[in-house]
Amino acid sequence: MTTQEATTGMRVAFIGLGVMGAAMAANLARKGFAPVVFNRTPAKAAPLVALGAKQAETALEAARNADVVFLCLSATEDVAAVLFGSAGIAPALTRGTTVIDTSTIDPIAAREFAERLAVQGVDLLDSPVTGGEKGAINGTLTCMVGGSADALARGRPCLEAIASRIIHMGEAGAGQVTKACNQICAATTWLGISEALALAVKLGVDPGRVREVLLGGTARSAGLEGNGARFLASDFKPGFRAALMEKDIRIAVETLSRARVFAPVVGNVLQVLKTLVETGHADDDWISVARLVQELSGVPKETPPK
Repeated sequence: MTTQEATTGMRVAFIGLGVMGAAMAANLARKGFAPVVFNRTPAKAAPLVALGAKQAETALEAARNADVVFLCLSATEDVAAVLFGSAGIAPALTRGTTVIDTSTIDPIAAREFAERLAVQGVDLLDSPVTGGEKGAINGTLTCMVGGSADALARGRPCLEAIASRIIHMGEAGAGQVTKACNQICAATTWLGISEALALAVKLGVDPGRVREVLLGGTARSAGLEGNGARFLASDFKPGFRAALMEKDIRIAVETLSRARVFAPVVGNVLQVLKTLVETGHADDDWISVARLVQELSGVPKETPPK
């Protein structure tokens, strides 16, 4: 019996060790799951090995014999490749295995992936998360889960190691639909805040004081509170890269279009995010869109937020 089985009774794999994935895998290790981890950049696994994880040389090796396989990848295409590509993990998955995909991907694709895996008796939970890097590190993420209730019951002990809120949204794809809703609200709210702060600066009003006033009224939001404070402190350390938010909003816009939802706001947000990415800021934190708004508004670059 492995140390992992002796501690938790579950064999867990984790594939994808970016900012969010590494933090989630670390919490699994701290909670006694000793996950088998894989990342295309092997060096990213070293801190996890120090916590008791085991490093695999391939995704297929990581997934073999696992009861639960976590994925945390950048895009729909990456998830498809890891599951069903030439070196994909699907052949290693046995009946009763639960795959938990914490990536943010296309909802229709998530449903298709679940259907393909179901043929071999494998359950897929689409479980994108919200809470950012801080939530991932602290194990306080919110998981919005699509898939069967039985699969969620099997995967819940692992999800409880990474999240403080686990909400079953419905059948396969429902988690991704919910994440699209989350990103629409987050991005459109922040762009509005960015415009408000730019207006304050252009007309000579202290944006810090404007934020203070807005936090006391109906304009109050998590974005204004957290991201607003970071922007005013010129804290643009990447927690969630602009390229990823642009990808998420692109998915949202495509999903809105397929569903024939009238969406005049988020389409404009996507164009601003594309501009941010295309002007060399893909790896900056996505809240730096506020700097772009100020630049396009004619605010001198040397004018710092107050």
